[in-house]
Amino acid sequence: MSETNNRQNKALVAVIATVAATGGLLFGFDTGVISGAIPFFQEAFGIDDSWVEIITTSGLAGAVIGAMSSGRIADIIGRKKVILASAVIFAIGALWSGASTSAMMLVFARFFLGIAIGVSSFAVPLYIAEISPTKSRGTLVSMFQLLITIGIMVSYLSDSAFAVPDGHPEFTSCWRPMFYVGVIPALIMFVGMIFLPETPRWLISKGHEGECRRVLQKVEEPQLVEEVITKMKYDLEADSQNKVNWTGIFQKWLRVPLIIAVGIMFIQQFTGINTIIYYSPKIFLMSGFADAQAAVWASVSVGVVNVAFTILSLFLIDRLGRRKLYFIGLTGMVVALVAMGTCFALQATLGESIKWLTISLVWVYIAFFAISLGPLGWLIISEVFPLKHRGIGSSIGALSNWLFNGVVAFTFFKIVKGLTLPGSEIVLKGEDLGNPAGAFYLYALVGILGLVWGYFFIPETKNVTLEKIEDHWREGKSPRSL
Repeated sequence: MSETNNRQNKALVAVIATVAATGGLLFGFDTGVISGAIPFFQEAFGIDDSWVEIITTSGLAGAVIGAMSSGRIADIIGRKKVILASAVIFAIGALWSGASTSAMMLVFARFFLGIAIGVSSFAVPLYIAEISPTKSRGTLVSMFQLLITIGIMVSYLSDSAFAVPDGHPEFTSCWRPMFYVGVIPALIMFVGMIFLPETPRWLISKGHEGECRRVLQKVEEPQLVEEVITKMKYDLEADSQNKVNWTGIFQKWLRVPLIIAVGIMFIQQFTGINTIIYYSPKIFLMSGFADAQAAVWASVSVGVVNVAFTILSLFLIDRLGRRKLYFIGLTGMVVALVAMGTCFALQATLGESIKWLTISLVWVYIAFFAISLGPLGWLIISEVFPLKHRGIGSSIGALSNWLFNGVVAFTFFKIVKGLTLPGSEIVLKGEDLGNPAGAFYLYALVGILGLVWGYFFIPETKNVTLEKIEDHWREGKSPRSL
């Protein structure tokens, strides 16, 4: 009987985690969908690249607001209700984006939708972590990261399905259904979450021990239910006696983990990953792809590579270790960036072959990112802080990620124009797009500095207990000696 219950529990937990992780798919979808829509709404509204940066960055600004505000709200009303609210915002934001009649309206729509992205980036992993069985928590939480990359790939596929060639009667309107499609996963998550339980930890924190026990009996191994309840009570009591304020994270002995958390997010973003995620069709157009439709289809391959190598990273992180993956991945990214910059610098010489070289190098870049900086950024910030300060420290790391992401998205075309050498400009449909060679060289330079920084600051946390990491910082030792 017990074995039957365990099988049922595993099936139920898989359903719960899959439905909740749809938030990751929505996160990825609404992050990536803007990429394929850009060439079409840019012509529809007659806007330049500066407006494109504003529209793209508005979603990231909304994500910052959502991530900052969701923690306290989730503690008050519960994780489930926050995720349900984010699904509603996702759906409304998708409809509003598709129905926008001006560039400014699209800015507000993307900002509104960005709030849902920020909320889900916090609430969904928290929900999965708190409702998962002890033994499978790590695997199930990692589904969120995987679903983000799948969401990006799905957005590229969706964009390519609606993209039309230049001169088509619907060229200036085909971007609308690209956004509308986002309503479908939002509705799936909303309907699915209605039938899912609240997390046991939140229930017991509100005094609902009986309901907490009933949920645990459905998802946890039977012999562990009472042990888990006892542990949650102990943790809640400890939390109530050890209230932590923001100033505590700036203690001298915590400076190193704080530098690590902010630094790895800086390297992750300023090596240009989201210029590829957001602007790959524009980059492919610059490299010589025939039209926006062809460039969007080329972006689909980027999504596929991203998903494939993110899956591979799940098998590598605990085998190779954090430092080794960091240096392997970042070195590969730097080489790919230098090669991309050189391709664009020699565009006149390379001719037609540049577009195939560019897409191949983007694949290489994405592959090395997906096995290293992609998962490592989020993993390391969850490991380097002591328990008492882990929530605040991780929040600072996550907030840094969104802020750096926004800066990169807002400055890409400005950097492209600013670093374009006279005579190397790429002109498309009478528009001077600049040349991205200088931008790629700049991101490569950040990567080289990141290798130097990483030598001193990236710790090897593989097989090291969180308690030992905390003791290491208290003793004033360097990250490299961990």
